[in-house]
Amino acid sequence: MITFVATTRKKRDTSMTAVISNTGTASIPGEFHYWKNLPTPRIQRARKVFRRMFGIDPDLPEQVINTYAASYYEADPVAEAFVDDAYINGNPAHGRAMLDMALEKGIDAVVDAPESMKRLFAERDKAPAWLDMDMVRHGAKVFRRFGPELFNFFGAITLEGYTNNSVVKPLILTGAYAGDGTKGRFLETAAFWVDISEPGGLEPAGDGWKTTMRVRVMHVFVRRRLMSHPEWKMDEWGVPISQADALVTLMAGCIAPGYFLRVAGFRTSRDDILAMMHFWRYVGHLMGVQPPWYPETVEDGLKFSFMAFASGAGKAGDDGVMLCRSFSEAFRPLERPDASLLDRIQAGVDHRIHQGFVNFFVSKTTRKRSGIPSAGLWWFYPLASAPLVFGAETLRQHFPKVDDMLDTMTRYRRRKWLERHMEKRKAEYTAVSQFTR
Repeated sequence: MITFVATTRKKRDTSMTAVISNTGTASIPGEFHYWKNLPTPRIQRARKVFRRMFGIDPDLPEQVINTYAASYYEADPVAEAFVDDAYINGNPAHGRAMLDMALEKGIDAVVDAPESMKRLFAERDKAPAWLDMDMVRHGAKVFRRFGPELFNFFGAITLEGYTNNSVVKPLILTGAYAGDGTKGRFLETAAFWVDISEPGGLEPAGDGWKTTMRVRVMHVFVRRRLMSHPEWKMDEWGVPISQADALVTLMAGCIAPGYFLRVAGFRTSRDDILAMMHFWRYVGHLMGVQPPWYPETVEDGLKFSFMAFASGAGKAGDDGVMLCRSFSEAFRPLERPDASLLDRIQAGVDHRIHQGFVNFFVSKTTRKRSGIPSAGLWWFYPLASAPLVFGAETLRQHFPKVDDMLDTMTRYRRRKWLERHMEKRKAEYTAVSQFTR
């Protein structure tokens, strides 16, 4: 069932409005190629595979597709206004201090909070009409059930999106996923996934509740800097970190693991996937991702995912290749004289598992184009662990105490994975101070 979800967003009233309105752009960016790609043999083959896999046609109504395409020009006006008042037109250090205080003690503790900040926190604190917190908690539990293997999986499937400039250019220009910064930024993202999916993470004052706001504000700074960068082509790509690209990220967080990690032994049901969709919808809401249409059924989520796949222009070129190569080698062990033998072995295993996931879930075409090396027998790692995972999943479904025990174990494994790779560093969620070019 296709439904449009009404939002309470106000019209843009920040400086971003002027920038966008003066570009003379059409309502759909030039590199949104869904209609152009649809009749091509590649997409027609993909349609047949989609029908065989899911038993439905992948087509969304034209109105939904056009609404989505236009959202490449939608940003986050509520957070933009706060950044203007507290950081751009005010004292940046004081703006950061106000944000920290509001997150730790509540907005009422900020005595000189500007009206834009009050609006931002009021929007966050007001539960949307569609919110079902029990469903959010269910989705969070399903999400963390995948353990640290989910981090490898997400990193791998992201490489398939590194052919589109609206995704690639922000990462390349900020250096977020290029060169030496690749692993560090990815680990911050993994820490974000942990924060939002821990029990109570999205409850008021939870770690995820706070982190979503920090990331939301960080995105405003990145967007502002990219908008003024000479390489950014708004006619072709829309605004940086748009509502459209953000919606793709939300759907990738639920549809992709819900289906594709079944090959690794996970037994996700339709209700599990639907709960993850609701979980990610709420995460998006807290981060300012409030599109006019959001998939409310698993079928719509699948159709949206196909549409996003089919709409890519594939023009990222060498920048996309650089990102793929950087990420495929991100976990290669570094020479550390103080590392113990056990640490060196663990680092080597982590690197091989990482390469195994990349080789297994990334297409041969992408790997060949990007020069990603073979993982050898580690290619089979997701399959090799499947019998054990399947057995644990089966027990979990039948015995609630086993389910609770496995949840505790998986949370522990995620934390240890993060501690091992981040060492003593903390996720900061701050925008880069300068661009790479």
